[in-house]
Amino acid sequence: MPSSKPVSAKRLAASKVAQAHKETAAALRRAVQSTAAKVPTASLAAKAAPGGKAKKPKLVRDSFTIPKAEYLVIEQLKQRTARLGRQAKKSELLRAGIKTLAAMSESSLTAALAAVPSIKTGRPRLVESSALTPAPKAGAKPAPKPRRR
Repeated sequence: MPSSKPVSAKRLAASKVAQAHKETAAALRRAVQSTAAKVPTASLAAKAAPGGKAKKPKLVRDSFTIPKAEYLVIEQLKQRTARLGRQAKKSELLRAGIKTLAAMSESSLTAALAAVPSIKTGRPRLVESSALTPAPKAGAKPAPKPRRR
């Protein structure tokens, strides 16, 4: 029988997020299993250039904002792959996820994106440094300015 206690908004939101993560994980597992044979295994680096040398793929550096809970999942996945005997970097995990999303059908991709909450983009605001640094002691000399060479 359900309890008559009111559920707080935070707890309700947290349970919805947890359910969404479970649904996303289940959709990803189904997509990986159904499309494992469809994904090509040859990488760009393995394709030979006309001169006979392997052509290196051009790399792009990027940054993004991610919720702390999802960032911790990346760390858990790194530890999990280490236990499996295969060290994985964050970028490798993200690239594997991208390949999995690319192999999904439109309906699966839409479901996976619906399970991910939208967040505000951009850099987080910095806390003022005066709040983090202790006040100088009375009579103390100010710190010297750094020299330029």
